[in-house]
Amino acid sequence: MTKTRKMALIAILSAISFLLMFFDFPLLPGASFLKIDFSIVPILLGLTMLDLSGAFSILLLRSLLKLILNNQGVNTYIGLPMNFLAVAVFVLAFAWIWKQKKSTSRFWLAGLVGTISLTAVMFLLNYVYAVPLYAKFANFDISQTLGLANYLFAMVLPFNLLEGAIFTLAFWLIYVFLKPTLKNYEK
Repeated sequence: MTKTRKMALIAILSAISFLLMFFDFPLLPGASFLKIDFSIVPILLGLTMLDLSGAFSILLLRSLLKLILNNQGVNTYIGLPMNFLAVAVFVLAFAWIWKQKKSTSRFWLAGLVGTISLTAVMFLLNYVYAVPLYAKFANFDISQTLGLANYLFAMVLPFNLLEGAIFTLAFWLIYVFLKPTLKNYEK
């Protein structure tokens, strides 16, 4: 693949990923502020068609587009870096486990490792980063309203486990559907 074609593919997948960020929805009834979107799918497709650096380029461009074109203030400044890291570890799991030797069992193993990694990163980031910053800059102290343990174990943990499972299943369905086309691009 030529450099120009690779750059065009990264740009297209970044734009699609950014647009998918607009279609977010809550998963847990009591935590409507924890939302899922499918912007990770074009990033994983980029991993399949290009390589890890291509996937990270898509992730970076998507995040910059979000910051510049759809900034929601404190929510973006706090949530976007967390989302970036969570998506990055999920993609890394697929790059290290599945991309090296593609098989169905390795795909699901990558999904499991990615889900656990994503959940661990988000749990830790919520504890040390998000909760204190929201309390300081948004006057929303979850420790006072719900209790930190309740928030982390009853909302963050199940949300991220469910999110990782949905990401894995969604990518599997799209990968299977697009597999004939992706064979022309796979690296």
